[in-house]
Amino acid sequence: MKLPKPSYRRGEVWWVNLDPTVGTEVRKARPAIIVSPNDMNAALPRVIIAPLTSKAHPLGCRPQVTFEKTDGFILLDQLRSVDKQRLVSPLGSIAEELWLPVLLEMLS
Repeated sequence: MKLPKPSYRRGEVWWVNLDPTVGTEVRKARPAIIVSPNDMNAALPRVIIAPLTSKAHPLGCRPQVTFEKTDGFILLDQLRSVDKQRLVSPLGSIAEELWLPVLLEMLS
């Protein structure tokens, strides 16, 4: 029996395996939010993610959020395109209004 393909939606948080990395890139498996648009997520074998961390210095490009009862930051300065094979399991979602305005300002 074939398992259904998961859908990958903007704002979803997934457990993502980020290794191997180079230099100062965020390492190891950790939660990350999908920031790429849904039409891109459906059409391509990759998604754009931003890692989450509870240990970071506040910056204007790092929206502070609470996810699964843990305060942390979305590292929009560490955007990364990853193959969907790196996405291990879904964890939940974070509302776009908490992070999308910051991302749009960064990219304008």
